[in-house]
Amino acid sequence: MDAIILAAGKGTRLRPHTTDTPKPLLKVQGRPILDWIIGALPPVDRLVVVVNYLAEQIEDYLTTQRHVRDWKTVRQAEPRGTGDALMSCKGAVTSDRVMVLNGDDLVGRADLAKLAAVPMGILTQSVDEPESFGIVTRKADGTLERIVEKPKGLAPPQLANIGGYQLPRRAFDLTLPLSPRGEYEITDAVSQLAAGGGFRVVEADYWLPIGTIEQWEASQTADVGPAR
Repeated sequence: MDAIILAAGKGTRLRPHTTDTPKPLLKVQGRPILDWIIGALPPVDRLVVVVNYLAEQIEDYLTTQRHVRDWKTVRQAEPRGTGDALMSCKGAVTSDRVMVLNGDDLVGRADLAKLAAVPMGILTQSVDEPESFGIVTRKADGTLERIVEKPKGLAPPQLANIGGYQLPRRAFDLTLPLSPRGEYEITDAVSQLAAGGGFRVVEADYWLPIGTIEQWEASQTADVGPAR
C-alpha cells in the first residue's frame, strides 16, 4: 500500500499564521501537523505528498522525517481541487492500493489501521452539524450509498466525510467531472467507485479537525493520544 497526503492548500482560514508557514507544518503541541499524520500511518511502501503553496518548506521537512523511508513530492502546478491532486499522483504511486488523507487534520492511528484493512473505504465520524460537512449515507450492508455536501434539514447525528480514503489503483483511470465551483473533487472518484459496490464506510473514533485559528489554538491542549 502507498499513501498520498494532500498538502497543497494555502490554509487561508488560518491566516496570518499561514502567511509564511504552510498549514501542514503548523505545530500542534510542538510537532508539525504533517508529522502527526505521517506518524499515524500504517506501514506503507511509498509516501507521496502533493504540494504547491510554500512547497519547499514541506520538502525540507520531509528530508528530516524518519517515519517513511521511500517518499516523494508531486507538485500540483495549478490547484484545481482534491480530485486533480489525486490524479496528479498517478505516475508516483507504486502499489495496487493507496490511502489518501488530507494534510491538515489529526486522525487516530487505530482508525487508519481500520481503513487500511478494507479494499476500498471512506473514513467518517458522527457529527451534530450535518449542514457543515459532506455527509455519508450507508446501504444496509454498510457500504457507501452516497455523499451529499452540506445538506440542509437532516436530523443529527450524521456521518461526516473526514477526508480519509482507501482506493484501488484503478481510481487513477477514472474521468472526473468539473464541479460547479470549477474544481475536480476526490469525492466524485469515490462515488464512481462506490457505484460498483463494495466501498466500505469506516467509522473513526478519533478526529481532530484544524481548519480555523480557533481549532488550531484548541488543539494545543486537546487529547492527541490516539494519533500517536
